[in-house]
Amino acid sequence: MGNYCPGLPYVEESIAGSGNWLIGGDLEVIEPIKYHDGLDHFRLSPAQLREEFTRRNADAVFAFQLRNPVHNGHALLMTDTRRRLLEMGYKNPILLLHPLGGYTKADDVPLSWRMKQHEKVLEDGVLDPETTVVSIFPSPMHYAGPTELRKEIYMMLIMEEGVEYGPGLERLNILPFRVAAYDKTQGNNGILRSQAWTSSSFLEQRTLAKNNENPPDGFMCPGGWKVLVEYYDSLSLAKDGKVPDVGI
Repeated sequence: MGNYCPGLPYVEESIAGSGNWLIGGDLEVIEPIKYHDGLDHFRLSPAQLREEFTRRNADAVFAFQLRNPVHNGHALLMTDTRRRLLEMGYKNPILLLHPLGGYTKADDVPLSWRMKQHEKVLEDGVLDPETTVVSIFPSPMHYAGPTELRKEIYMMLIMEEGVEYGPGLERLNILPFRVAAYDKTQGNNGILRSQAWTSSSFLEQRTLAKNNENPPDGFMCPGGWKVLVEYYDSLSLAKDGKVPDVGI
């Protein structure tokens, strides 16, 4: 893919240390890959996902990919997208919550802890379990941060203007990206509407979790936040600054 930018987790972990030659090409998988980490039931193949969407009688599927725990700003974007799809005439849009399962930034919350947090988000009703499928996307993090992500979204919107998608994506429809923000006057999240609102970023709340403090009202469901506090507490107990992934 021509991706050799120093600092990207995938480049550092999989490419830079692999010597002078890399081999690519078609792969024939003999049997499903198992990680034996307690999370394999979350790793659904494309065929398994199609079966699950059919079982749920989905007439539209919308996906949200992320490498961080789900906060209420994320949830707002997902629930708002489902509302918009219903307004477009779809009867049962199903959300595919697609957390990255490969290499991410070194200071990111590990996958097993993120999956535990995602389960709490569903248990607390922030996302509807009946209309949400959680499946790990076994890909590393390829982009560096918000700037690159905005460029990616911009390119997706350009594609929507008439460039054909690749094979198998003929029915893909990209909805315009909306901005979720935190309303400082009301203590909750909403679609950005005024200067009284500020960005709702997990990165800004990490220090609070590390210090066992509560986030701003409405930032994240209590069950999900408790998981993050437990994770950072476990870090402080680890001798090397890292803690083994938690089992689910």
